[in-house]
Amino acid sequence: MASNGNGAPPVGQENINTDIVTLTRFLTEEQTKVPEATGDFTLLTHALQFAFKSIAYYIRRASLINLTGLAGSSNTTGDDQKKLDVIGNDIFIAAMRGSGKCRLLVSEEEEEVIIFDEHPDARYAVVCDPIDGSSNLDAGVSVGTIFGIFKLPEEVCGAGKTVSAQDLLRAGTEMVASGFTMYGASAQLVITMRDGGVNGFTLENSLGEFILTHPNMRLPAKRAIYSVNEGNSSYWEEWTNAYFHSLKFPAEGNKPYSARYIGSMVADAYRTLLYGGVFAYPADSKSPKGKLRILYECAPMAMVFENAGGLAVNSKMERLLGVVPEHIHDRSGVFLGSHDEVQKIVDTYNQYKK
Repeated sequence: MASNGNGAPPVGQENINTDIVTLTRFLTEEQTKVPEATGDFTLLTHALQFAFKSIAYYIRRASLINLTGLAGSSNTTGDDQKKLDVIGNDIFIAAMRGSGKCRLLVSEEEEEVIIFDEHPDARYAVVCDPIDGSSNLDAGVSVGTIFGIFKLPEEVCGAGKTVSAQDLLRAGTEMVASGFTMYGASAQLVITMRDGGVNGFTLENSLGEFILTHPNMRLPAKRAIYSVNEGNSSYWEEWTNAYFHSLKFPAEGNKPYSARYIGSMVADAYRTLLYGGVFAYPADSKSPKGKLRILYECAPMAMVFENAGGLAVNSKMERLLGVVPEHIHDRSGVFLGSHDEVQKIVDTYNQYKK
């Protein structure tokens, strides 16, 4: 290699990594570790990957072609529906139907579960919020997709068998995988398998591939950052206000916590995953059950955070992954983040509830 006389490579020389781990390669390598794998899960995840790439593309174009205006209807949970929500939802449905491996699909945008009867042998069910945080789109704030994957019991698979929403009212511990994609300056995909590690991928637009950029993500055990909508504090329970007050007004000699709140769950959770701290959306007197949906927001995020070494609980301090939703759009309060930070929340709750 030519040098500039002092042994250094030429100015501007780029070190090119030719051994790149794409999401496709990563999934294939993971599949070989499971002797009984059929490849169905891998094919389903490829279909999901295509949906994420498509949504990322439309979000980049959204402001140019006026996709962010209100579509004139509201979704099942009362948010004003944006045109992009409709597109994201349609992309998801088409990708899951086309995969041939998805039997059931729950979307935040659809009141009822979608059943793909044309694929009676499909063994997987997918739950998703196709574009979470869409009310922030006009302001250019990061939005994302949250997803979870369940494997259906053998007795409901095959021709002549019927499936229903009941087959999805299960604890998050039964998911085989979960994760989210954040569409920010770049599209970031975080994915985890049951009892596995957490891996982060970045969409390389020129290659059109998700590249492994954050292998084996781990949360720091503690970090003095909290993320919550304090505008709701007048509706909070006494213990909730006491906990957040203790972060802002600590004992003599301790520094107060930093506040970081975007108002887009994926963006807030992703930052918390990277830097540590705690993300909270407590149940309160205005939303006694909580605001976030158990099946396709709370449980998938809880699996990611637990597998990265953190904790995730609901407003009764129960393990979020153990909560069984009563219906597909059931809600919960949520506290997730660094292990020691969430433990402090549990301790405060127990102190007040004695």
